[in-house]
Amino acid sequence: MERSALPLDRLDLALLTALTEHPRAGDLELSRLTKVARATVQSRLRRLQEAGVIADWDPSIDVAAAGFPVQAFVTLEIAQGALDEVSQDLASIPQVLEAYVTTGSFDVLCRVATQSHPELQATLVNIDKSPSVVRSTSVMVLSVLVEPRVLPLLASAEPAPSRRAPAYRKH
Repeated sequence: MERSALPLDRLDLALLTALTEHPRAGDLELSRLTKVARATVQSRLRRLQEAGVIADWDPSIDVAAAGFPVQAFVTLEIAQGALDEVSQDLASIPQVLEAYVTTGSFDVLCRVATQSHPELQATLVNIDKSPSVVRSTSVMVLSVLVEPRVLPLLASAEPAPSRRAPAYRKH
């Protein structure tokens, strides 16, 4: 079931910014950083989590630093109606970090990571063994230009009106 978008106000953005900049901060520290009551922080975080804006509390893991420096993006053309099968096949390959259904000249975009070039080759062969994969194309990642990020996007949107009188004051 798809959730409807939650309009974010300035306090939501301030909390998300504080969490991104201080991921180990507790409610009390977030309260100090955003200059709102601890109970307000707790209720807003609960609301953001229930709405799916805060998707998880997992640490961000740098796969290259964890020993998997060889990364590639792989595009797949799949057999008509084989989305469930290819999803299961990709999920069974640990080197597949993520996969997205797309529009355009290919059907699926995957990101894979391995410890070495030979392991990358073996992973690509493994992906191609799926009976659902008609054709695959891969491109190697040489370096990262822009790290994964969300805050600039959130900050670029017009904030929703605050739900109550000044719960958040700019510094």
